[in-house]
Amino acid sequence: MSDHELRYGAVTRIAQCLAAVTLLLASLAAQDVSPHRKPAPSKPVDTQPSPTMRITTDLVQVPITVTDKLGRPVTGLEKDNFRVFDNRVEQTITRFTMDDEPVAVGFVFDVSGSIGKMLHEYQIAAHEFFKVADPEDEFFLVTFESRPTLAVPLTKHANDIEYQIMMTKSKGMTALFDAVYMAANEIRKSKVAKKALILISDGGENHSRYSLGELKNALVETDALLYTIGPSPDMAGGDNNGGLLKYLAEMTGGRLIAINGQDMSDLAQKIVIDLRNRYVLYYSPTDNARDGRYHQIQILLYPPRGLPKLIPHWRTGYYAASP
Repeated sequence: MSDHELRYGAVTRIAQCLAAVTLLLASLAAQDVSPHRKPAPSKPVDTQPSPTMRITTDLVQVPITVTDKLGRPVTGLEKDNFRVFDNRVEQTITRFTMDDEPVAVGFVFDVSGSIGKMLHEYQIAAHEFFKVADPEDEFFLVTFESRPTLAVPLTKHANDIEYQIMMTKSKGMTALFDAVYMAANEIRKSKVAKKALILISDGGENHSRYSLGELKNALVETDALLYTIGPSPDMAGGDNNGGLLKYLAEMTGGRLIAINGQDMSDLAQKIVIDLRNRYVLYYSPTDNARDGRYHQIQILLYPPRGLPKLIPHWRTGYYAASP
């Protein structure tokens, strides 16, 4: 199979995945694993999470997603199913949210030359997505090729974003780091509690001004999760770099939604349910010194009896405010 055919197939599958997301925003009630009443807790689960943010107030916010061992999102858990530790000292959870709240979503679209003629598929998929946007949701759009562009700043007017996407043309090299860096700064302007970035790309990077280290610093100081849609880390060749997409997503507590022949509707369901039904825990740390030190967060999950093993995903910690 030629490189052109490989690229065509990969981009088609990405576009199909985004289109599938639109079909699920109106039907988030469907869920494979969801407790409906408060059961007795069983053995706690403590798994490896992902890093960090800087706290400028006395209230720490910890977004958490929970999946089963097959990667299916789990909804319906309650505050008593969680325990939170700050530098190994248990903290009191002062607020717990789990409702289908508005979300702020930053779309980061790869429109570099490697996308080519398949950009039209991206545009059609985006059109379908914004048709079902919730009026209270917030969005912005970053497109990138040789350099990133904040095509549409944070807004509730999805039509503005759709128009810009329809006017976009594929060209140039790939400044992926710069684009995600820009998106990390833009998402911080939102006052919505649930924030996420969705990067749709093959993972290629060859023209950024910012380094990977600088991008990591930008990501760890935002409370947004980064989801990536693209090739599996096992899928090599050309501009494909699923390993990079996986690394960037997991360091924020998000994850890579890999395209590897799986059902597109199932993949889209995972990311949409994550966005709409993410848990957010809040606590005021007993050690509230403003000394700029790093605080490690540990989450213990007590899964309800009768459910399979559950896996929480969260940030490893945060930096306290400086004096």
